[in-house]
Amino acid sequence: MNTRQTGNLGEKIAESYLKNKGYKILDRNYCFRFSSSPQKGEIDIIAKKGDSFCFFEVKTIRIRPGYKSIILPEEKVNFAKQRKLIKVSEVWLVKNKIPLDIKWQIDVIAIKINPDNQSEISHFENAVSL
Repeated sequence: MNTRQTGNLGEKIAESYLKNKGYKILDRNYCFRFSSSPQKGEIDIIAKKGDSFCFFEVKTIRIRPGYKSIILPEEKVNFAKQRKLIKVSEVWLVKNKIPLDIKWQIDVIAIKINPDNQSEISHFENAVSL
């Protein structure tokens, strides 16, 4: 399984997890290309629970037998990625005519998939400071 397939599987696992937790999925893989720049940003899952909008970054790793990961999936959301997540989240809100002063947050869902295809999910709420 390549990196993209692992990521797609992680997003499906995360979506199921969120639905079971009472979130309503609003959008998936929302992309925005920043003007005058080749850079783009993406939000993996956008959901709503109660009166709060939640933007999710999903990071997934596969645990291989006899191999210990040096970095945890949640550690892959570095400062630059956090800034990009904030910008793309704000763009999504504006594009959908949702005021920026509503209650919203950016969470990280970290998923580890073991060799038996069992997954371990960690949900970090408000992982990115707005």
